Amino acid sequence: MVFDPTVAVYALIAFMFLGSIIAIEARDLLSTVISVSAVGAALSVIALLVGAPDISITQVVVEVLCLIVLIRVVVTRQDETVDAHPSDAATAMGLAFAAFLVVVCAVGFVGLRPFGQPLLADAKVGAGTMGAQYLEQSFASTGSPNAVMGVLLDFRAYDTLGEATVIFAAVIGTYVLLRKVGRKNA
Repeated sequence: MVFDPTVAVYALIAFMFLGSIIAIEARDLLSTVISVSAVGAALSVIALLVGAPDISITQVVVEVLCLIVLIRVVVTRQDETVDAHPSDAATAMGLAFAAFLVVVCAVGFVGLRPFGQPLLADAKVGAGTMGAQYLEQSFASTGSPNAVMGVLLDFRAYDTLGEATVIFAAVIGTYVLLRKVGRKNA
């Protein structure tokens, strides 16, 4: 029995819409940052469910990096703004836009190919192309059922290692810039 992620993906998309609305309507910035990070975490889980762990890992690293920077900015920020609520017309327009976006996404999802059936796997479209050769020979050459991960880890391993090193260096650099301990005032 193969796990069908469709219901879980739709539930996570609904969670992402809810988190986005909470981020927009929250009164304090820390709640907004936490809501936005919850939306990003749901996006990384969606990437895992559809079989793209490389995208999921990148999303988590970028999300953590942005979360650290945003929390640091929010905690040290002096808030001198006046608490103003949006008008009813602005709220109605926002809800109308959200409904329009849901309809566009629903129509777009109906037209998508089913998960696990890429366009290049179709014999009529991808015959004779390099992508078709990768898809046909990926499992035999790499042993990985996921063609993307097979190419990334077997054929482009050093490139992937370099990308991971750059992301790691960015995280460490951000930590060094944002820490308080060890700095000397000149």
